[in-house]
Amino acid sequence: MKKLSIFLFGLLLLPALLFTSCDRGDDVTDNVVATPAFELMTDFMIENNLDIDKILVNADGEKFVVGAPAEADLPAFLDKYFIMDIRSSADFLTAHIEGAQNVAFSDILTTAATTSKPILVVCYTGQTACYATALLRLYGYAHTRALKWGMSGWNEATSGPWNNNIGNIAQNSNNWTYGAAPANITFEDPKISTTFTDGELILKERVEAAVAAGFKGVNGGDVLNNPGGYFINNYFSEADYSGFGHISNAYRIQPFTLADGGYKSLDPNANTVVTYCYTGQTSAVLSAVLNVLGYNAASLKFGMNGLYNDNPSWKTNQWGGDSHPKSLPVLAN
Repeated sequence: MKKLSIFLFGLLLLPALLFTSCDRGDDVTDNVVATPAFELMTDFMIENNLDIDKILVNADGEKFVVGAPAEADLPAFLDKYFIMDIRSSADFLTAHIEGAQNVAFSDILTTAATTSKPILVVCYTGQTACYATALLRLYGYAHTRALKWGMSGWNEATSGPWNNNIGNIAQNSNNWTYGAAPANITFEDPKISTTFTDGELILKERVEAAVAAGFKGVNGGDVLNNPGGYFINNYFSEADYSGFGHISNAYRIQPFTLADGGYKSLDPNANTVVTYCYTGQTSAVLSAVLNVLGYNAASLKFGMNGLYNDNPSWKTNQWGGDSHPKSLPVLAN
């Protein structure tokens, strides 16, 4: 009788086991492995001209930055753009571009929805504006651009943020070298958490979170003094990597896109992925995209100009060399 009872209990338990055998967590449904959120999002990005290279230069060939115009072209320039000035209200009231609206970084997405014009984002140096531009482009505002050099490049009166932050801390540093780049390593994709299963909705959620978190930058001196504390990507040309020199152990992963898998050379488990370029503006764009993708990323502020402005290998984008503020008008109050 005891054996019969056990047999009958087993028969009753069998259906429950069958119904629950497919419940293996979020990754499996009805014996079908769910597509990871990262893959859903990045497939959408590739298919909709939102890959990393298309954020740097959109499908219409517009780079993420635009320089201040010649004075004769100023009226057309002002008429073309909806201008978001994301500096503090105090600095905006002291001096701003005619027609600009003072917008908090946290409000860039909602403000962008109020205009049909191309958007120009303005900050102090161009770095935070480039970060914002990347996020706006990822959100669907493809015709967003940042003012190159920020208000520093607009007028001498507002050029202090660049004038005061160039330097040569790398010149005599033991952590500045001229050797070959280390071999790139292939890493797994970042893992992102979401309740959405639609690539577009995942992307929008990630962009909104990045806007809420704000600009992520790191001081050049901190990275130079402790290169082992970061995963560093030097975004120079190959010739400039050796010609300018570079921070010790900095990789040179460039270019990298989602479609070509180049992004896989970045470590998703690194404490901070630091990208640095010549001005901190390109690296700001890349760092914004990387944060959306699931990396803990930061842009090295002021780039090469903050590390080694007097480097004799400079050709372009040297503040105080080939790049200076213009004398375009500013308004107060």
